[in-house]
Amino acid sequence: MDSKDFAAFITDLVNESPLNRAPEIGLVIYSNPLVGIASAHDPLFTRLKEPEIVGSHYLTPTEWLPEAETVISYFLPYSPEVRQANYNGDLPAREWLYGRVEGEAFNDAVRRMLVAEVQSKGGLALAPLHDARYKTVKKRSNWSERHTAYISGLGTFGLGKSLITELGCAGRFGSVVVNWKIEPTPRTYTGVYDNCTMCGECIPRCPVGAITVNGKDIWTCSRYLDEIKVRYAPRYGCGKCQTAVACEYSVPGR
Repeated sequence: MDSKDFAAFITDLVNESPLNRAPEIGLVIYSNPLVGIASAHDPLFTRLKEPEIVGSHYLTPTEWLPEAETVISYFLPYSPEVRQANYNGDLPAREWLYGRVEGEAFNDAVRRMLVAEVQSKGGLALAPLHDARYKTVKKRSNWSERHTAYISGLGTFGLGKSLITELGCAGRFGSVVVNWKIEPTPRTYTGVYDNCTMCGECIPRCPVGAITVNGKDIWTCSRYLDEIKVRYAPRYGCGKCQTAVACEYSVPGR
């Protein structure tokens, strides 16, 4: 299998799985995905151990799976209905809350089904987020879906720390580590922020001022999300900085 095969596999899940629906509010959560491939031995994975990036607790692909050769990364872009519902007001739209929680449940199912698909063909596969070793230290996990997507050629970071792909930044990422050798996706960028014009449209979108011209304060963002969890339990989310901005649907300027 190659990146096109995995993209077709996930696309079928997006279009056919009932988990990609919230029937109680008549919502399709995700549109068709992007898939990127990285070598498990790409030196950028080791660089994530640096304290200013993720930290020493970060585990590389071969630390998760010693036989690892490849990392499959994918982006699930939110449907227009999820995005547009979140345009107005300071509080997250109901559709966005469903997209964040029920949508991540679907994302978890995609991870599991990718692992099962590789195993059914005799390969070894592991989803780090489902491994017992997965943990978060000071808001930084020992596996990062967005950094993995960056290394896999899917996009670069923006001022608000979202990852900007050719289908924009509004969506969720997932990844699986496998022991198959697959041709990596070329990275069309060299800088961490190459896809961001630093236009600042995300700054006024943040309801708690967590984003400034200097970047994003993850602690302010996190505290706000904790408040949202209480207010809208069992759902939570925000996503204002990913909607009604220039990078919502594409790389700005392209």
